Amino acid sequence: MKDINIVSLTGRLTRAMELKYTSSGSPIGKFSLAVNRNKKQGDKWVDEASFFECAYFGKAAEALAQYLVQGKQVALSGEMRQERWTQDGQNYSRVVVVVSSLSLMGSKDENQNRQTNNTSKPPQQQPQTRSNPPQPAQGPESYYDDEIPF
Repeated sequence: MKDINIVSLTGRLTRAMELKYTSSGSPIGKFSLAVNRNKKQGDKWVDEASFFECAYFGKAAEALAQYLVQGKQVALSGEMRQERWTQDGQNYSRVVVVVSSLSLMGSKDENQNRQTNNTSKPPQQQPQTRSNPPQPAQGPESYYDDEIPF
């Protein structure tokens, strides 16, 4: 039996996605995701955050870069990978979530407020990924349809 390495997270970006390119021109987006959980501390319930470094590869990362800003809620799935390197004779490692699919979350109002506050770029069509069906050219806010009966 093969080992299983699948992770699904829903949380908020702690910083905007940083988009870089490899020497061959392939896009790589890096961001950090905060995921909260409730924890009982004495008589009270308090939020406790866990932080995950994430890497998103390919054209989907490039297309979503303008939407992946600090505070944006996303749901993602992918796999955990351990990066290892040596620096100044010492071995280091960290675990990174390599994203295979990502969905923008949040309310219609949140997306409209973001669009009215950011008038420097016209809205673009959301890219098609496994988790995002093709969308009309109005931008990501068109994903939310108040007339859907469910």
